[in-house]
Amino acid sequence: MLNTETPSGKNKDLDLYTTGDLVRIFTEDHIHAAEVVHAAAADLTRAVDAAVPRIAAGGRLLYVGAGTSGRLGVLDSVELTPTFSWPRARAVALLAGGPPALFEAVEGAEDDRAQGGADVRSALVGAKDVVILVAASGFTPYVLGALEAARAAGALTVGLANNPNAPVATEAEIGITLDTGSEVISGSTRLKAGTAQKIALNTLSSAIMVRLNKVYGNLMVDMTPTNAKLYRRAVSLTMRATGADEEAARRTLEACGYHVKVAIVALLGRCSVAEARQRLESTQGSVRGALTAGA
Repeated sequence: MLNTETPSGKNKDLDLYTTGDLVRIFTEDHIHAAEVVHAAAADLTRAVDAAVPRIAAGGRLLYVGAGTSGRLGVLDSVELTPTFSWPRARAVALLAGGPPALFEAVEGAEDDRAQGGADVRSALVGAKDVVILVAASGFTPYVLGALEAARAAGALTVGLANNPNAPVATEAEIGITLDTGSEVISGSTRLKAGTAQKIALNTLSSAIMVRLNKVYGNLMVDMTPTNAKLYRRAVSLTMRATGADEEAARRTLEACGYHVKVAIVALLGRCSVAEARQRLESTQGSVRGALTAGA
């Protein structure tokens, strides 16, 4: 029996626990999930370093999964646009059962290996793409079919599984094992297995974006403001990065369409918005590079 499916020897009387004890047990297990991801840091590093050149060359990030794993992939993909201005077309999520599976279980979808391969081929996956395949068991047929097709297309494949020696990890170019073990509620991998997957996906995509110059210092300077809160954040980020007052920050942001990077380079580089854009284009979007280029 898989580690993720094996009933835990602990907490056999879980249904008799006080509410306080229930909360403590669940939160302690999620702490363990974080520790498991931290232990996989070397493999996560390999994945980031292998992914960045392909993405920088125009490739896409694709996430593949079923059930909770697939929904976590969808979540990570959609958050890249508001956080890093990442093009929607370059963050693709393939979920067993399609969009309806976001809201309810689609019976048998995860068992369809052929459909996994078909979905990857329909997405026109190529050699520049990075395909992240996620399965708690590591044996999900839909995900394995997608893995086979992605490898055949020459894409970089990164497999995340919550059991040792699972094919999703061993057959991918880079395998990441998040051995979270038994769940507090036996077999419910929406718990710490899902938490570990969420942390790992967040780490992978965020580190890739940092390497692609989407961050200046530790500031989220390539965000896309789409509401009042984010417009205020853009002003705050520009002020923090440059030391400019609010009026100067707003004026510069308005001149460049609220592109925080451009505003920072224009203010710190004491140049026009047009020149700031040009400097950023010539340095692959690096704020530090753009400032050095104008020094």
